[in-house]
Amino acid sequence: MGDNSTNYYDLLQVNPGAEPETIQRVYKIFAARYHPDNQTTGDAERFKLYTQAYKTLSDPAARASYDETLAQNQPAALPIFQSREFTDGFDAEAKIRVGVLCLLYARRRANPDLAALSMLDLEHLMDFPREHLRFALWFLRLKRYIVQDDRSSFQITVEGVEYLEAQLPGNELLMNIFRASEAGVMVLPKGLLGTKDR
Repeated sequence: MGDNSTNYYDLLQVNPGAEPETIQRVYKIFAARYHPDNQTTGDAERFKLYTQAYKTLSDPAARASYDETLAQNQPAALPIFQSREFTDGFDAEAKIRVGVLCLLYARRRANPDLAALSMLDLEHLMDFPREHLRFALWFLRLKRYIVQDDRSSFQITVEGVEYLEAQLPGNELLMNIFRASEAGVMVLPKGLLGTKDR
């Protein structure tokens, strides 16, 4: 799986079911941006990473093998996120946002060197498709509670930590989400999930 810390789908910001044409189109955009000849945004290391991702995902046999390895190393969904509280009611979206923050907080505490979670990690841990998570991630980024790193994975910010810690006291549901998140993040495979900080 490449360098064992990068999810190629998240890197290219495409769905795992993306058509080859979509992968090629997205790759061309990133390749032009990071090509070493680009005086403004060139980055040889990132160009090499995007090229490796494209080579893997554009070859049917390599992609099938990659997908199989990826599937074997995905975490199981945390039961708390499968409850009605996260799908029904007016405040379901707010609970999803808090769930994302709890997972990222727990990930940062559990492993500061691998503090990020990819979109696929969040999809699997929360048992929601990425289309359902995009609104929460958009909101959290604009509030500056999370950031997206150079490999398109997510990390909690200082503002996110302070917000979450201010909400915890006296909130039983939030404490339950927090405890479940800590337990779930502790068992994530270290080599295949998240992003290694530079």
